Amino acid sequence: MASSTGEDQRSGAEIVYGADECYRKSIELLEELGFPKGVLPLKNLEECGRVRETGFVWMKQKTPYEHLFETTSTRVSYATEVTAYVEKSRMKKMSGVKSKQMFLWVPITEMCIEDPAKKKILFKTPMGIGRSFPITAFMTEEEKKEYLEKVNE
Repeated sequence: MASSTGEDQRSGAEIVYGADECYRKSIELLEELGFPKGVLPLKNLEECGRVRETGFVWMKQKTPYEHLFETTSTRVSYATEVTAYVEKSRMKKMSGVKSKQMFLWVPITEMCIEDPAKKKILFKTPMGIGRSFPITAFMTEEEKKEYLEKVNE
């Protein structure tokens, strides 16, 4: 059962259910914010919601999921519920996302594209420490192909 704070955060939300509809909405959100489609590779989504007035979003999946981003050699864990406040080029106050650094799981609380011209995504921890990677590391194969075609024009 959700806490009253959780219910307050979700008040007035647009909510969708089911794997296909949630996947479609999550991709639309990433595109609208300017992020590559592969940056949140959540599996078996059951519920997605967004409160446009506050920017609060959440995505619920059936089970936690671990993903290895091969191009960055980074292992990331996604809880059954991932939440954030979103705005153009930024997801902040994130919960449910952790990155394995050495032998420790470190929470990721923000990801942003600070300078779109540099084509890098910065991931921040609660301690304010951040690490950036090329946007292409999180693109789907289709996005990479389109990106390379534009670059080579």
